[in-house]
Amino acid sequence: MFILLVANALQPAITGPDSSLGGGFILIATLVGLNFLVGKLDNLPRIHRLFTPAPAVVMRDGKYLTDVMRREGVDQEEVEMAIREHGIADAKEVQLAVLEPDGTISIVPAGTAMQRSKRRIRYHHRA
Repeated sequence: MFILLVANALQPAITGPDSSLGGGFILIATLVGLNFLVGKLDNLPRIHRLFTPAPAVVMRDGKYLTDVMRREGVDQEEVEMAIREHGIADAKEVQLAVLEPDGTISIVPAGTAMQRSKRRIRYHHRA
């Protein structure tokens, strides 16, 4: 995506009335610097939370949460496609469907025990 942005920004510098090489390099340096700065700012938890949406529950106990789906821009067909991708035949067999920040829909089938994924990690300090 970044390469397309650079190419699109450089096009007028190359083909337009200002065909100077210096102007193109200044534009590239500015875009690379801004990309680096945004990448560094995204590592800060407060900034990351501003631009990363929270997961949204779009289905609970086999029932669609239409208000949440409308707000998130997800339609029923997309949720049903995710249900089928998880190998579930009927929407009534879904305990929970969650729209994740990356745009995927996670499905928890009904009748499954929730498992904790956090594990304790022990660090051994060497002297």
